[in-house]
Amino acid sequence: MIRTFRFTATTEECHSIQLIDGDGLFNDVGTDRLIKEIKLAECGLSYAVVAIMGPQSSGKSTLLNHLFYTNFREMDAFKGRSQTTKGIWMAKCAGIEPCTLVMDLEGTDGRERGEDDTAFEKQSALFALAVSDIVLINMWCHDIGREQAANKPLLKTVFQVMMRLFSPRKTTLMFVIRDKTRTPLENLEPVLREDIQKIWDSVPKPQAHKETPLSEFFNVEVVALSSYEEKEEQFKEQVANLRQRFFHSIAPGGLAGDRRGVVPASGFSFSAQQIWKVIKENKDLDLPAHKVMVATVRCEEIANEKYAGFTANESWCLLEEAVQSGPVAGFGKKLNSILYTSLTEYDAEATYFDEGVRSAKRKQLEEKLLQLVQPGHHAMLGHLRSGTLEKFKEAFDKALNGGEGFSVAARNCTVAYVALFDEGYADAVVELANWDSSKVRDKLRRDIDAHVASVRAAKLSELTSSYEAKLNEALSGPVEALLDGANNDTWPSIKKLLQCETESAVSGLSHALSGFDMDGKTKDKMLTSLEDHARGVVEAKAREEAGRALIRMKDRFSTLFSHDSDSMPRVWTGKEDIRAITKTARSASLKLLSVMAAIRLDDNDDNIENTLTSALVDTKNNAAVTDRSITTFDPLASSTWEQVPPAKTLISPVQCKSLWRQFRVETEYTVTQAISAQEANKRNNNWLPPPWAIVALIVLGFNEFMTLLRNPLYLGVIFVGFLIIKALWVQLDISGEFRNGALPGLLSLSTKFLPTVMNLLRKLAEEGQMPATTSSQTNQEVASKSFQNGSSTSNMSSSASSGITASENSPTKGE
Repeated sequence: MIRTFRFTATTEECHSIQLIDGDGLFNDVGTDRLIKEIKLAECGLSYAVVAIMGPQSSGKSTLLNHLFYTNFREMDAFKGRSQTTKGIWMAKCAGIEPCTLVMDLEGTDGRERGEDDTAFEKQSALFALAVSDIVLINMWCHDIGREQAANKPLLKTVFQVMMRLFSPRKTTLMFVIRDKTRTPLENLEPVLREDIQKIWDSVPKPQAHKETPLSEFFNVEVVALSSYEEKEEQFKEQVANLRQRFFHSIAPGGLAGDRRGVVPASGFSFSAQQIWKVIKENKDLDLPAHKVMVATVRCEEIANEKYAGFTANESWCLLEEAVQSGPVAGFGKKLNSILYTSLTEYDAEATYFDEGVRSAKRKQLEEKLLQLVQPGHHAMLGHLRSGTLEKFKEAFDKALNGGEGFSVAARNCTVAYVALFDEGYADAVVELANWDSSKVRDKLRRDIDAHVASVRAAKLSELTSSYEAKLNEALSGPVEALLDGANNDTWPSIKKLLQCETESAVSGLSHALSGFDMDGKTKDKMLTSLEDHARGVVEAKAREEAGRALIRMKDRFSTLFSHDSDSMPRVWTGKEDIRAITKTARSASLKLLSVMAAIRLDDNDDNIENTLTSALVDTKNNAAVTDRSITTFDPLASSTWEQVPPAKTLISPVQCKSLWRQFRVETEYTVTQAISAQEANKRNNNWLPPPWAIVALIVLGFNEFMTLLRNPLYLGVIFVGFLIIKALWVQLDISGEFRNGALPGLLSLSTKFLPTVMNLLRKLAEEGQMPATTSSQTNQEVASKSFQNGSSTSNMSSSASSGITASENSPTKGE
């Protein structure tokens, strides 16, 4: 059921509302509006609440309006005595400090309520005692001392409901005696106090308060006022004097100077509403618990307001946005300022509430705010860590490029930039939070150590690779050259070269590693690895050259067989001992094979050369082995050499035997060619007939010789024929054509003879037709051309002769 409550404001300083209507509904909207208008929340604990109760039509509203300058509705005496105030009204007292609220309660013992009067009377009385600091009890002067006076039920009601407050506030009860007679107040007050004490003693009390005196719960004050209707001016004067007592009423010595359990002004509306709710439900009112409840609700509301204000704070929003994109200078100082501002505002508004509740809610607010800002703080630390790491990397690289030792540079840069991180963290620290930065700091240290380890590994790898490359360059070429010229000093030379280059590389690497501050074991391991690499280079090169052993052997054989001691090409004139030359060349090739058969970098001796010589070159031994092949063991029928580890074997005995067999086959042709060339040379040099043939020709041809002498014409014919035959001999290069054999020479001459004769006849015919005047020049040209043609023909004949000679030598090989 929705009701409309009246709200009046007759003057700028007086505001009144119906706090609780006649049906017991609490006007929370109007109360909140009144509190906002009078700015009660700003008062803290510096405010007072005054309530008045008494019989109906006893002038309560009139007294309040004159005493506090309020505008409560008053009874019209000309219309008869009736109920004027319904429910409970509240207004702000005008012109009184501190801020004072006054409540005008519905009169008791009214005929309008009938049977419900007692229930509402008790509820409103309990509400007044729970909320008010000063309670005015309006009573008639003529009721004092009377047993059945109207004030007796009222006092009983007050004391009874007071017992429902487990720990009631200490309230000031001011008895206002209306329409005072001539009896002095000094005489009336003792009687009144006696009546009050009797009522207090007669009221049933809880066991805990059986012996509790009245003064423990109430301060009793008594005042008397003249009749308003009969002595209005005197009444107003007395009221004005009474008004002065309400100034600074809560100060020590004031009317409510010793009050207890005050609810802060900002929680008054909520507190009053909850108290009325409990009273309406007919429950016992535990004021201490209620105070805690009010403090809990209000402190939580204040904390939520401050949290919402913090989230909407422009400075925080800008700071949060900025820290997401990068580090913010003075982050901690700015954030601390915003946090302290919010918490200070909370403290200011919640300062008057229960300390335990206030502190607990402040702690919760603090935790919520810290939880809100923690991601930003973590982002700041992340930027700080990553930025410090990048700066460390730059400084570390710069130090290394500047020639500083690796370990010194790593140590100095680590110390410097961890300290830089600590400085940055100190600038970003949130004072309210006890956050541990060790995890971020440890992460930075791990990142720095990882980067140092990475650079260290890269530098060491670079150093190792550099010295390995130098060893490759220093060893590969010389080892290849030494193995190419294999002899007895090959492996000692390689060993010396290896030792010299290894010592140089190890010395250089050892000096370079001195800046890395590594332990001796690791350093020795790296140096040993470099030595092993150098040895590996030599062994790998040896294995590579061993794979080309056959080519090397043939090259060596060809060099020694085809060139003399002066390295000049041999011309097979017939005087050379081909057998001896062949044996020498093959022995040298066998020497190369024995050198390449195994790696000899150690000081161990072997008999590889003797074994190969005895098995492959020594003819007598070979013959003996052949004769005893059934019973004798072949020294090359094995996969390993004696006294040579398998790992050092380059060419096994079986492979050597196979290579030698292939070598013999492939070099046989060269020897055969040399023999053929030598025989052809001999034939070319022996063109004259045998001596006996010459003698026979002289004896048998004596008559023909004499005939020629007797007839010189025959000599001319013979001379011309000789010239013709000589020209054909030169043109056809007959000696060159027959150099390669008779059959190839005849075949070549048969194809060239007719064209050559036709060419000669054509030239003779051309010379005969030329004029006599140019005969001399023509003869010279013909002679020159004849010479050139003769040379060309001679070259062609020589080439053909070489081909024939080669063809003739081929059967010799077969033979």
